[in-house]
Amino acid sequence: QVQLVESGGGLVQAGGSLKLSCAASGSIFWVKYMGWYRRPPGKQREMVATIGRLGTTDYSDSVKGRFTISRDNAEKMVYLQMNSLKFEDTAVYYCAALGSTEYWGQGTQVTVSS
Repeated sequence: QVQLVESGGGLVQAGGSLKLSCAASGSIFWVKYMGWYRRPPGKQREMVATIGRLGTTDYSDSVKGRFTISRDNAEKMVYLQMNSLKFEDTAVYYCAALGSTEYWGQGTQVTVSS
């Protein structure tokens, strides 16, 4: 079993920054990717960024150049640094552990005021 707990969400003005953290507990040696996903109001969940075991990253076009995903394998932490936030980044952000099985956190709300 893997548990993921997100933190760091909140209210920020457009142009501001936030850093999300995801703490993983349990065995994650099988995990191929850790990722951040989001669900904007009234929309489907979408991929924001993923990071592989060796640090290979992938980003959605909407956040490239503004967001940075990173991981600390020793501490079993994954981070999402979000800069130059826009109103359309408002969403519930979820941490995910992806492999043969998927685990998801409960989500953290990010609200960007215009």
